Amino acid sequence: MGDIEGTEPPLKRVKFPLEGSKSFLEDSTPTNPMACSLGDSMARPLTSQGDEDTVGSKGVIRKLEFVKIITKALYSLGYTKTGAILEEESGIPLRSPVVNEFMQHVFDGKWDDSLVTLHKIDLLDENAVKLATFLILEQKFLELLKIGNFDAALDTLRNELVPIRINISRVHELAACIIAPCTCLTLRLSSQDTEIAKSRSKLLEKLQKLLPAAVMVPGRRLEHLVEQALDVQRDACAFHNTLDSDLSLYLDHHCGKNQIPNQTLQVLQAHSDEVWFLEFSHNGKYLASSSKDQSAIIWEVKDDGQVSLKHVLTGHRKPVSVVSWSPDDNQLLTCGLEEVVRRWDVSSGECLHVYEKNGVGLISCGWFADGRGIFSGMTDRSICLWDLDGRELDCWKGQRTLKISDMAVTDDGKKVISICRQTAILLLDREANYERLIEEEEIITSFSLSKDNKFLLVNLINQEIHLWNLDGEIKVLARYKGHKRARFVIRSCFGGLEQVFVASGSEDSQVYIWHRDSGELIMSLPGHSGAVNCVSWSPANLHMLASASDDRTIRIWGLKNQLNLRGEVYQSNGIAIQNHSNGRA
Repeated sequence: MGDIEGTEPPLKRVKFPLEGSKSFLEDSTPTNPMACSLGDSMARPLTSQGDEDTVGSKGVIRKLEFVKIITKALYSLGYTKTGAILEEESGIPLRSPVVNEFMQHVFDGKWDDSLVTLHKIDLLDENAVKLATFLILEQKFLELLKIGNFDAALDTLRNELVPIRINISRVHELAACIIAPCTCLTLRLSSQDTEIAKSRSKLLEKLQKLLPAAVMVPGRRLEHLVEQALDVQRDACAFHNTLDSDLSLYLDHHCGKNQIPNQTLQVLQAHSDEVWFLEFSHNGKYLASSSKDQSAIIWEVKDDGQVSLKHVLTGHRKPVSVVSWSPDDNQLLTCGLEEVVRRWDVSSGECLHVYEKNGVGLISCGWFADGRGIFSGMTDRSICLWDLDGRELDCWKGQRTLKISDMAVTDDGKKVISICRQTAILLLDREANYERLIEEEEIITSFSLSKDNKFLLVNLINQEIHLWNLDGEIKVLARYKGHKRARFVIRSCFGGLEQVFVASGSEDSQVYIWHRDSGELIMSLPGHSGAVNCVSWSPANLHMLASASDDRTIRIWGLKNQLNLRGEVYQSNGIAIQNHSNGRA
């Protein structure tokens, strides 16, 4: 009854007027020929099993509860005949006779009888009895009011509802309906029999929540238990990286390492020099990369997972250090190394604006949460904010950022995060005008903010990556080791289902992947022939990872079965399809 539609055969199957209605208790017994024939041959209590109180190998599942939950599930799924046969064959009724009688009285609108029966139900405490009584009398009041019997409704209110002394505010609402019935729209009740039946069914839903589970099995209980079991299996799976829709009841769930990107599917070769940075768009439909060759490239991710060149963005006069996607993925920022920031239209590849400041170079870039402005770290260690047209909105002076710096803004737009000292990261709350510091013992080279803004990956010069908690107490939760870093800025990222993995580049030409929570190094991916500077995990495809390297290439990583489907690694230099855009103002 917790989910009344399809939960119990009586309430589900009543489609006739209440007056002269057939008892739903009778309706729940197997009276049709098929049910009777099955009952004659099968539906007898299994005396050989009746003495066993538990089922299962561990003896912790009570047989009575187990059978009741299965019966409840059968009725919920609409298998009313099968449910009735199970009750008869097992000798275990879903409900006691007194509960059935109570439900029938409520559904038939026999309010006085239902109150008498209510007090016969075992295991009900005094408070539950009061709440149930109030709900029953409230229904009685509304039905009397609807048929125009105002005297009887007033009598019910004064002499039955008020003396219960609970839910006084609701009593006042009901009293107002006596004075102005037409104004009580929220308490509207149709006089049609079908509407009354629906209203009483909803009342039974509310009453069930007050009854102990031993008296009335909660709705969808079997489904809830199965979902819990799947949750436990999923949480225990060290390499879990599949959607919930892929889970099966037939076998215990276990993901192998083969569910983590581990095979090169494509090698993208359109850059003419070291590739320093790359990032997937929020919707996963695009990938942007930037290079020492003073260009940035927008790549398009097709539905089949193939990545193809869309636009080559030229116009910078220095290497392009970072890129940043707008919140709606329609625009892209590119930042030249200590130069300018350019804003591009993703669809056309056109340069829409150039952001610069006399005498000062720009070293990082990012977007406001609403996409209506941008921010940038400056070579004078300040942070400047502009609207899209280039008007400077604010500039935070002082030691706010370093000459080589990552920056991020939380999704709510309240906090700006930047490296303010060699060993410290600044958390600046714009609204509260409040600053906090994350302090490390080693020099910080880069950081990455998780999608939910709860975690921060901090790359250090000593070849460690630290996971910091930003949600509540600020502290280190995990440390990741194994990758190599001696001279260059190496970047890491979160990825996989619920961002439970950490991936990082490395100077030994490999990509490293750890489990975020345990810190366990899961695998390293060889393939590049130069230092891997940056990695990015697709937010739309759990099994797609991209890496950028000094070998001038970008590798797209996926699963082995995807490689088998394609037959071979796909090489793309973009020459035939590249679309150049010089972006010069």
